[in-house]
Amino acid sequence: MTGPVDYRPPRWLRNPHLQSLLGSTTLRRAAGRRALRRLGAVTTEHLVEVEDGVRLQGFHSAVPGTTPRGLVLLLHGWEGSAESSYMSHTAATLLKRGFEVFRLNFRDHGDTHHLNPDLFHSCRLAEVVQAAAEVSRRFPARPMAAAGYSLGGNFALRLALAAPGAGIELVHAAAVCPAIDPAAVLRTLEGGPRFYHWYFMKKWRRSLQRKRELFPELHDFGDDVLAMDMRALTGWMVRRHTELAGIDDYFEGYSVSGGRLAALQVPVSVLAAADDPVIPVDGFPGLDLPTHSRLEIAEFGGHCGFLEGLHLGSYGERWVADRLQAAVEGAGAATMDVSAPA
Repeated sequence: MTGPVDYRPPRWLRNPHLQSLLGSTTLRRAAGRRALRRLGAVTTEHLVEVEDGVRLQGFHSAVPGTTPRGLVLLLHGWEGSAESSYMSHTAATLLKRGFEVFRLNFRDHGDTHHLNPDLFHSCRLAEVVQAAAEVSRRFPARPMAAAGYSLGGNFALRLALAAPGAGIELVHAAAVCPAIDPAAVLRTLEGGPRFYHWYFMKKWRRSLQRKRELFPELHDFGDDVLAMDMRALTGWMVRRHTELAGIDDYFEGYSVSGGRLAALQVPVSVLAAADDPVIPVDGFPGLDLPTHSRLEIAEFGGHCGFLEGLHLGSYGERWVADRLQAAVEGAGAATMDVSAPA
């Protein structure tokens, strides 16, 4: 299903680059942390160990004295973290709605490079699925949903596909500006404004340098490797650190474009922006979603922006909360109907 999007920013906020840049400013990150503090939320760190000794870090937040209506697993974008502005703002919005939240750091994101010797790459879905199962075990007896931004949105959609087979009772997944076609994303970064390629490469190179410092015996690459552009460095990473034949197989390994989501049993909601400078919008109409799922494309919003004014609040975080709240309430109503006496 597709539907209209009730998002109309003021005229001065209709530039996609302004939306994208303001969405990740220090001011917005600080505002997100303040929002969590104002709620009196208690946040605890968790280390989640899955197969092969892989350890992932996450942060569970809940408001004391309340009975949560559900648990939401939040997933960040590439080279973001649990502390990214959209993560803290979305967590605060969900907490206000009565949810508890678990913000998961992917491998090598945030301050977690020391936890695992091998590098992160986007085909490492299994460890995220296993982490989601462990989170649901630690916080049981409540509906569980997931939401993600950018690459995290891609992981959220793949988690929804994998959840039934993994025994995870996921009721819904929401994805904001998800990377549905990785090959198209790279072409956009190569052909668009150079700032975005520079921004992501700066963060990726810093991450790889940190990994080399921590595990020099395993990561002995030189600065010539770090000097590569995104396509060449991705190809090097695939050849050196995966069993895949090359970059095309790698992109295919985590693509969710076309009909790859047609078999979804868990309903999903997808929000995209027509002016996204990172994720090309032309791939979204081709998504083959089941009838229980919904795609919404806004005219404006940039990449994970959707800002609404000077306060830097985002339609995106409200959209996530609205979709997940409706899903959890719907799941509760269905349970009551099934359990009611005839």
